[in-house]
Amino acid sequence: MARGPRYKVPRRRRREGKTNYYKRYVMILSKHPRFVVRKTLNYIWVQIIEAKPEGDVVIAAAHSRELVKKYGWKAGTCNTPSAYLTGLLAACRALKKGVEFASPDIGLHSSRKGAIIYAAIKAANDVGLKVPVSEEVVPSEGRIRGEHISEYAKMLSEKGLLEKRFSKYLARGLNPVDLPSHFDEVKEKIMKDCGVKG
Repeated sequence: MARGPRYKVPRRRRREGKTNYYKRYVMILSKHPRFVVRKTLNYIWVQIIEAKPEGDVVIAAAHSRELVKKYGWKAGTCNTPSAYLTGLLAACRALKKGVEFASPDIGLHSSRKGAIIYAAIKAANDVGLKVPVSEEVVPSEGRIRGEHISEYAKMLSEKGLLEKRFSKYLARGLNPVDLPSHFDEVKEKIMKDCGVKG
């Protein structure tokens, strides 16, 4: 452990692996709202946050659980398609509040090509909220629609393992092979609800 007269104990949230204060400082200096994407093992959160002297203020937000409760989403709530739909929902709400630009804030998530967090950011750009992101790291259109999951389900179905691997999807009444079309249906519902033409 580091010690000595010049050693400075890192701030609590940095010690806990929750906040990179240097990145946060740079984003706050930009004076733009932050497009915050966070994920756990089961859910995705997307928030548009403005930093103020008294603390962070959430302008708009969406949680992947809302997809299930409000829009009839039957697939997983922490995969690429659900991240895109959650980002779409949050961006629509931010646009209604007058936000047109936001800085991407992926927190301490590692930046990898095709990562779930970039699906949410792509959704914001697709609906008209400008969030800077390189096209190189954004997941492909097929991956966003869940075509990779559908193909995997077809392969398992041929081997008789579909029920073992996708029991939750099937219990909710969704055959994972039909995920791309289900994605399109839910996306259309969100766009209609937000008053945006697809």
